[in-house]
Amino acid sequence: QVQLVESGGGLVQAGGSLRLSCAASGRTFSVYAMGWFRQAPGKEREFVAAATWNGGMTYNADSVKGRFTISRDNAKNTVYLQMNSLKPEDTAVYYCAANSVIGLRLSVPTSYNYWGQGTQVTVSS
Repeated sequence: QVQLVESGGGLVQAGGSLRLSCAASGRTFSVYAMGWFRQAPGKEREFVAAATWNGGMTYNADSVKGRFTISRDNAKNTVYLQMNSLKPEDTAVYYCAANSVIGLRLSVPTSYNYWGQGTQVTVSS
């Protein structure tokens, strides 16, 4: 089992920044990639970004390219999501997820077998 704990959410004005953290514990050696997803009220869970744990590959959704950056600190078993130039439409609950199966599409929620509890991000206009 892998446990994931997110932190760093909050309320910010449009144009501001936040950094989310996701600390992993447990069987972290089994993790191939980590991802961030978000879900706004009444909407489906949406892919934001992903990074392979050891290979250094990163992926971003078109809606956040140039604004959000995913990074990882392997020594701390932590993945980060730096969010800049935030917009009201970025308001959502943000979830961290871990994938332990190589070859699956990292932009799809069903590719992940471990999830954090979520952290609320609210961007005011």
